[in-house]
Amino acid sequence: MPRAQKTTAKKQSVIYQFKIVLLDVEPLIWRRIQVSDGTLDKLHEHIQTALGWTNSHLHQFIIGGKYYGDAKLLDDGWGDTDFIDSTRLRLSKLLEKKRKSFRFVYEYDFGDGWCHEIVFEGTQPLEAGAKYPRCIEGARACPPEDVGGPWGYADFLEAIRDPKHENHEDLLEWIGGAFNAETFDPLETTKDMRRGLPNWRDDR
Repeated sequence: MPRAQKTTAKKQSVIYQFKIVLLDVEPLIWRRIQVSDGTLDKLHEHIQTALGWTNSHLHQFIIGGKYYGDAKLLDDGWGDTDFIDSTRLRLSKLLEKKRKSFRFVYEYDFGDGWCHEIVFEGTQPLEAGAKYPRCIEGARACPPEDVGGPWGYADFLEAIRDPKHENHEDLLEWIGGAFNAETFDPLETTKDMRRGLPNWRDDR
């Protein structure tokens, strides 16, 4: 009888914890998430689903002055920037020599200019019976897509809170009804993270 082949895959024993803060918005919109090892591109998916974005625009990471992204998406019309492939770089490689509170930037929608500070808060041991990814903390709802960035969002909130504002009815109709900027539920956010992005890549 042939001998069973030994597996060379190392079983993952830790998860990675990040705090995501949407910049230039007050009061703060933020999430704390725990994820398994995966590519930087997979982290993009976790950020999208944790915040509540819909992956409708381009994105990039800026880490130590270098730009990371999907070159197939970013090649067209974005100048001479050289992107490191985020679909191949794994968190374990990126963070292997990094300490807690290592910070970098995630930018989404280059038109609206949503910038996020991503704080690596270290690794945690896997919890028996726990499932990942998951969101463990956070605050406030994600702004609507295409609202005009942080300053457009401030104008949007002002208008929908004031029934006498000239744009009040139009914006409520645009958003499809009421919008509560204070809404956040870590359990629902975790469900969104586990569903992932629709029609996304299979080669992460």
